Amino acid sequence: STSQEAKKMPTLTPQTNKKVRIGCASAFYGDSQLSARQLVDGGNLDYLVFDYLAEVTMAILARAKAKNENHGYAIDFVTVAMKDVLADCAKQGIKVVANAGGVNVPGCIAALEQLCEEQGLNLKIAGVYGDDLAANASTLKTKHNLSESQTGEPLPENLASMNAYLGGAPVAEALAAGADVVVTGRVVDSAVVIGPLMHEFGWDLTQYHQLAQAALAGHVIECGAQCTGGNFTDWHLVPDFANMSYPIAEVSEDGSFVVEIPSPSLVKSGGMVSIGTVAEQIVYEIGDPANYLLPDVACDFSQVKLEQIGENQVRVSNARGRAPGNQYKVCATYVDGYKLMGQFFMGGQRAALKARTSLEAWVKRTQTVFAQKGLPDYRDVSLEIIGSEDTYGPHACAQNTREVMGKFGLHHNSKEALVFASMEMAYLATSATPGMSGFGAGRVRPQPLMRVHSTLINKDAVAVTIQLGSKVIANRVFESAASTKTPKCSFGPQVTAAQLDSKQAMVEVPLEQLAYARSGDKGNNANVGVIARKPEYLPVLYQQLTAAAVAEFFGHVVEGEVTRFEVPGFDAFNFFMTQALGGGGTASLRVDSQGKAFGQMLLSKMVRVPAGLLG
Repeated sequence: STSQEAKKMPTLTPQTNKKVRIGCASAFYGDSQLSARQLVDGGNLDYLVFDYLAEVTMAILARAKAKNENHGYAIDFVTVAMKDVLADCAKQGIKVVANAGGVNVPGCIAALEQLCEEQGLNLKIAGVYGDDLAANASTLKTKHNLSESQTGEPLPENLASMNAYLGGAPVAEALAAGADVVVTGRVVDSAVVIGPLMHEFGWDLTQYHQLAQAALAGHVIECGAQCTGGNFTDWHLVPDFANMSYPIAEVSEDGSFVVEIPSPSLVKSGGMVSIGTVAEQIVYEIGDPANYLLPDVACDFSQVKLEQIGENQVRVSNARGRAPGNQYKVCATYVDGYKLMGQFFMGGQRAALKARTSLEAWVKRTQTVFAQKGLPDYRDVSLEIIGSEDTYGPHACAQNTREVMGKFGLHHNSKEALVFASMEMAYLATSATPGMSGFGAGRVRPQPLMRVHSTLINKDAVAVTIQLGSKVIANRVFESAASTKTPKCSFGPQVTAAQLDSKQAMVEVPLEQLAYARSGDKGNNANVGVIARKPEYLPVLYQQLTAAAVAEFFGHVVEGEVTRFEVPGFDAFNFFMTQALGGGGTASLRVDSQGKAFGQMLLSKMVRVPAGLLG
């Protein structure tokens, strides 16, 4: 029960005015090699955290471990980040939490202990795992309903990976056991922040409002510089991308926190923190803001308040929480045939038409050979002429473009068929339209097309292991109380019933003049968060930026439904779009397989505004 679990959690005596400073140095596996040093030197940190894992990253790490049993974790975390800053972290008393363990947490612990020995450090290294369910997939499939949450499809055979998303509670236990460094397998991204805050403030597992704030702090900083000016709509206002700052959250005991950047007096720090940069990150890659579900807490972010309290300092408060429910999200990955993706340059008059003509000829040529040899046709073909605004569909406005990139994506069950297609493409260089170049890098090679299967599993089916050094100190389940759903949140009548001044002249302006926007992906779904620049613009957005209007705008790519959620706390809307990415991630053949440009595309939509409102 929740009360029993709470009793097992260590508690700390509350300390009035205590602050915990957490810096995030990684948004993904492959992020900057310089960020950890910047945060350690200029952040005055208590914790340094890293987020490395995505769904497909787990499959890649699983394959790495299959080839070498000592691999399967984020090796760069040890050989680059920790090699650089671990000694300074130890000197300053900075604890480290990272989901760098991948599918081999014990291997990551061993590598860190070896690094400590080499650097003469006496640190306690802990690990949290149990998320890897691949070895028991068949048994779990028999005992549990592991059908895909959205489509209802059964769990596929021959999985590449299968992982439950664990929470922050076991991270807190590892820290309470004395760990200086904690590495985990697959956890929710925010768990690397939730765990340290549970430990530092002694929150029990039912202090849901504080846990919701911790989850929000984790959500804001886990994508690194995306809350400090990276990918910001008003990018032209962001100073010094060359010295981009990674974020710090200074968290108070009630869970409220201030987002800031490292001290410019100590390190070179560019970027910026504003209500806009933080608001954009809050709406990034979420569905219903009032029902953001995590293993530790079900969060309601719809009434979150943002305050600019100083230069590059934004205070975030008023997230609400409730019991999380007794299930983990599970993501499995599997191979579904192969894909071939590449591009070439085309220049000159009618460049777009020439590139498309050449690509279509090549595809038709290979299809003819497949038919002659008794091979099946391509399962999917995606041809996009980049530079002619193909991705905008009917909203394209590029005319007479004289240089483009011809991008192709092919899906076939046979790797050999795609090898043939790749080799045959070279004939276009001298046998098709003029102005083609870009074959110097050689032929592209087929790659496995990876799909994601998302489902749910009861928490009592997942035993979580906590390891300190070489010793397992706990192996148990983390169950939770049942959750209740928060009603859909809506703006008040001052927005929903507002009448625009019909006596004023109406002008058409791009949405960007009225709002910020950011988009992201979850599997084959996409979201676009839109934040009003001024509260006065909300009635215009409410009336014109409807779910139907957004569905029509993205009708050329979205095959499912579009739902609009309202976020009154900081004057925002979130549009959740299903079946929007052609499979999403590495399954999509599109150039924008993750919807990263959707927000920028939507900002070009024209809206009608009373002229006086723009003053």
